[in-house]
Amino acid sequence: SYCSQKMMKDNNLVRHLDACETMGNATAICSDKTGTLTMNRMTVVQAYVGDTHYRQIPDPEAILPKILDLIVHGVAINSAYTSKILPPEKEGGLPRQVGNKTECALLGFVLDLKQDYQAVRNEVPEEKLYKVYTFNSVRKSMSTVLRNGGGGFRMYSKGASEIILRKCTKILDKNGEPRLFKVKDRDEMVKKVIEPMACHGLRTICLAFRDFPADAEPDWDSENEILSDLTCIAVVGIEDPVRPEVPDAILKCQRAGITVRMVTGDNINTARAIATKCGILLPGEDFLCLEGKEFNRLIRNEKGEVEQEQLDKIWPKLRVLARSSPTDKHTLVKGIIDSTVGDQRQVVAVTGDGTNDGPALKKADVGFAMGIAGTDVAKEASDIILTDDNFTSIVKAVMWGRNVYDSISKFLQFQLTVNVVAVIVAFTGACITQDSPLKAVQMLWVNLIMDTFASLALATEPPTEALLLRKPYGRNKPLISRTMMKNILGHAVYQLTIIFTLLFAGEKFFDIDSGRNAPLHSPPTEHYTIVFNTFVMMQLFNEINARKIHGERNVFEAIYRNPIFCTVVLGTFTAQIIIVEFGGKPFSCSGLTLSQWFWCIFIGVGELLWGQLICTVPTSHLKFLKEAGHGITKEEIPEEELPEDVDEIDHAEMELRRGQILWFRGLNRIQTQIKVVNAFRSSLYEGLEKPESRSSIHNFMTHPEFILEEDEPRTPFLDGAEDEPEPDGLQKRGGG
Repeated sequence: SYCSQKMMKDNNLVRHLDACETMGNATAICSDKTGTLTMNRMTVVQAYVGDTHYRQIPDPEAILPKILDLIVHGVAINSAYTSKILPPEKEGGLPRQVGNKTECALLGFVLDLKQDYQAVRNEVPEEKLYKVYTFNSVRKSMSTVLRNGGGGFRMYSKGASEIILRKCTKILDKNGEPRLFKVKDRDEMVKKVIEPMACHGLRTICLAFRDFPADAEPDWDSENEILSDLTCIAVVGIEDPVRPEVPDAILKCQRAGITVRMVTGDNINTARAIATKCGILLPGEDFLCLEGKEFNRLIRNEKGEVEQEQLDKIWPKLRVLARSSPTDKHTLVKGIIDSTVGDQRQVVAVTGDGTNDGPALKKADVGFAMGIAGTDVAKEASDIILTDDNFTSIVKAVMWGRNVYDSISKFLQFQLTVNVVAVIVAFTGACITQDSPLKAVQMLWVNLIMDTFASLALATEPPTEALLLRKPYGRNKPLISRTMMKNILGHAVYQLTIIFTLLFAGEKFFDIDSGRNAPLHSPPTEHYTIVFNTFVMMQLFNEINARKIHGERNVFEAIYRNPIFCTVVLGTFTAQIIIVEFGGKPFSCSGLTLSQWFWCIFIGVGELLWGQLICTVPTSHLKFLKEAGHGITKEEIPEEELPEDVDEIDHAEMELRRGQILWFRGLNRIQTQIKVVNAFRSSLYEGLEKPESRSSIHNFMTHPEFILEEDEPRTPFLDGAEDEPEPDGLQKRGGG
C-alpha cells in the first residue's frame, strides 16, 4: 500500500495492489509501439507525389495546384474534425497536436505546404459529409464520401499504404493526370518508395480518392466494392521518434531478465527499424519478426484453432509482431502464460490503450493502460495506469515490485529473529528461574518495535537500480531463502548466548545483586533491567543488519535515503532510554549507570560485527538449512483435487483451484444439510407454509442470474474427499 502511493510519483497509478508485487517477477513485457516506445508526436518527413520521391517536405510550388488541392481536401475532410494543430503553449515551443496523432501529422503536412486546412473544414462542415467509413483495426483505413454539386459523389480515402495501394487502379502522374497503376507498378513502388521509408522507421500512409458518377447511387453497404478502383494521390512517410530514454530502459529490462516484445499495427519494416533503434532487436541475434497473418498461419491448425505446441516453438524467439490485431495480442499473451516451456511459468505484463485491448490486459498477469491515449475500457481492464504513457514508467514498476518483495523479506528476517530469541528466552528462563526474564510489559514494548516500527522502517526502503541487476525470482521462490535462514539462526545464536550469559553470570560481571532469586513483588532489579536493555539494543542494531537480505556486507548503504528508517531507529533508542530510566515498576526497570549503558550499547554494536562474520560463511556450505514459504507447485496438488478437464484450464488458474475446491466443498455440505432440513420440514408441515417462503443457498444458486462467465475457471463440487469431481461444475449442481 505504501509502495503504491509512492509509485504514483513515478507515473504508475496502481488500481490493484497485488499488481505491485507481481510486477517484480515479470519475465516478459508485450509493449505497444506508438506513444509508449515512441514520443507519439508524429510528423511527415518524406512524401511521394507526382512520380517524385521527396526526401524532405517539398516546396508547395513544386507540386501542381490540382494535386495540392486534392491533398488538402483529402486530409482536411477525411479526418476527425476533433484533430487539430493548435499554437504552442509557450513561445518558441512546438505546435500542439490535439486528437489522433497520425491525422495531426497529415494536418501538419498541409500547414508545411503553406495551406489552410481549417478553411476547407469551414467550407465543408461535418453535417455535409454524406458517408464516413471510420478507421478500425480490421479496415486499417478511413474514407469519407461527399456529394458533388452535379449529383455525383467523391470519396477520399487514407490508410496503411500497402492496403490502400492494393485497391488503387490509377495514380496521379507528374502532370496531375491519372494513369494506370498495375500490379507491376505497385510492386515497383513498394520496392523503391515504401520499403526505403519503412526501413528508416517511417509509417507510410497513402492518400487516394474515387469519383462516383451521378447516374446511379452505389450500394454504400458493400464496402469492398466501394473501396476499390481508387486513384492514388500521394504516399507520405510519418516519423514518430523513439523516446530518448527508452533504449536505456529496455537495456535495464534485458539485464533484469525481462524479455521485451513489441506488438504493433505498423508495417513490419517500420516495426523492425523502431525495434532496432530501441534495442529490442540486436544485430547478430537470432530473433523473429512476424506479421499478424504469418503468426496466425504458424500457430493455428486447419480448423483455425490455436495449437499451444506450435506457439511454444515461436514465442521464445519472437521479438516483434507487426500488422497485428488486438486478437493476435491476446493470443500471444495467453500462449506465453499457458506455456510449459522452461522451468518457471512466464509472468507477462502487457500495455494497451484501445477498447479492443481489454481481453489482453485482463489476461495478462499485469495490465498497463495508457493514462493519456487509453480508453476507459482499457483503464478498467488494467491493473496499473501509466499516467505519462511512457515505457520507462514500466521499468519503475518493476523496481517497485522487486522492492516490495525484498521489503517483506527484510521485515520477516528481522521479525523471526526477534520471535525465536524472545520465545526461547521467555520459556527457558521461566522453566529454570521460575520467572520470565522478560516481563509482560517489556515483551509488549519489544513486540511494538518488532511489528509496527520495524515494518515501517524496513518496508519504506526506496528502490535502487541494483534491483534490476538480478533475474526474476519466479512464482514458487521461497519467501525465506537459505541466506535469510542463515542470518536468522546466526543472529539468534549470538543473541541467545549473550542473554543467557547475562542471565546466569551477569551479576558477577557487573558486580550487582542477582535478580534470579528475587521475591515475587520485590522492586525491579538492575540485573534483569540490563538483560532487557541489552536484548532491545541487540534488536535495534540487528534492524540495521536486516536491511540486507542477499548477503551484502555494507548494511549502511544509502541509509540516509530513508528518513523513516533513521527516525524509527533514533526514536526507539530515545524511547528505550526513557523506559529504562523512568519506567520504574510498570516496565519492571531500574535506572542504569553510564558504564552499564555503554556495555549494553557495546553488546548491541556486536550484532553488526557478528553480521559481518555471518556474511563470510558461504550459504552453499550450509546444506542442512531449509527454505520456507515457497508456493505450491502443480506436482504437490493431490490427484483427486485436480479437475478432470485439466486441458481446458489455464495454468495460471490452476493455482486458484485448491482454495476454490475447499470453499465449494464446504458450500456443498451446507447445501446438503439445508436439503435434509427442508425435507424434514416439508414432511412435517406440508401444506402449512407456502413453498415460496423457503429460502436456501440451493434456491439462490439456481437463480438464473447466478451463472459463471465462460472465462472463469469452472470448479467442481465435491460431496466428499473420495467422490469424483463433477465436470459440469456449479451450473450442473445449481440446476439439480
